[in-house]
Amino acid sequence: MRQELMSLPKTLADDVAKNLVMVAKLLDDEPERAYEYSRVALRLASRVAAVREAAGFASYGVAKYAEALAEFRAARRMTGSADLWPVMADCERGMGRPERALAMAGEPEVQKLDRAGQVEMRLVAAGARRDMGQTDAAVVTLQSPELASQSVQPWTARLRYAYADALLAVGREDEAREWFAKALEADQGGTTDASDRLAELDGVEFVDALAPEEPEDEPEPEPEREPEREPEPEPEVEVEDEPELVEDESDVEDEPAGEPEASAESDDLESDDLKKEVDEGDGR
Repeated sequence: MRQELMSLPKTLADDVAKNLVMVAKLLDDEPERAYEYSRVALRLASRVAAVREAAGFASYGVAKYAEALAEFRAARRMTGSADLWPVMADCERGMGRPERALAMAGEPEVQKLDRAGQVEMRLVAAGARRDMGQTDAAVVTLQSPELASQSVQPWTARLRYAYADALLAVGREDEAREWFAKALEADQGGTTDASDRLAELDGVEFVDALAPEEPEDEPEPEPEREPEREPEPEPEVEVEDEPELVEDESDVEDEPAGEPEASAESDDLESDDLKKEVDEGDGR
C-alpha cells in the first residue's frame, strides 16, 4: 500500500494514509465510523487500488453489499489479483443471489487462490447452499482435508464452527456438539461463539454477575373503595291545610233583598192580628 501511495503528492498521501489507518482500526468495533473514513479516502484517491479495497471492506462491514462489490471489482481490475474472489462471492450472497455465489465457487479464479482463500471460498459456497435450502449439500461442501487436519491454522476455528452449525441444521446434534468443542479448542482469538453454542446444547444458562438485579415487580395496590353511603331519607312533604272557604263579603252584600222584605211583611201581619185580638176583647 505504501508504494501505491507514493504515486501521490506527499501531503495528499499523508491524508489518505491517516484515513486508511482509521478504517483498519475501527473496522471490527465501529464499522459505521470506519465506513465514513473510507469515503473520505475514496474521495481523495479513488485511483489507488488499496483505497478501493479498503472502501470495499468498510462497505461490507455495514452490509452495503452492492457498494462493496463495486469497490472489490475496481480493486481487482487495478491489481489483477484473485484474492478478493471469495468476498466478492459473499457479496452476491448478501444481495440475495446465492446461485451466483455458488457459480463463482466453480470458476477458474478459485484455483489461483492460496490455501486460506480456498477455505474461505468453501465457507461461502456452503453458506450459499444453506441459503438455497440445501442443508445436506452444505455439510458435504465443508468436508475437506483442511477440516480433517489436526493442525490449527488461522481458518481452522471458523471452518470447524461452520461445519458444526451445518450438522446442527440437519439434526445431527451429537456430532454438532463434538465439532463445536473442536472449534472452541482452535479458537484462540475468540472469533466465534462456540462456547455459547456448546452451553446452549448442554442446557447451561449464564448469569452475568455484574448485571444489576432487576427489582421484583411489586403488586399494584388496589384502589381504595369509597364507603357505601346509607340511602338518604326522602324529604317529608308538608301538606298544607286546605284553606277554609270564606264567603266573600261582596257576595253576601250582593244577595237579593227578598228575605228582609218577607220578614217585614210577617211583622205587619203579626201587628194586625194583635189589633184584632184587642178589638175583640174590648167588644166583650
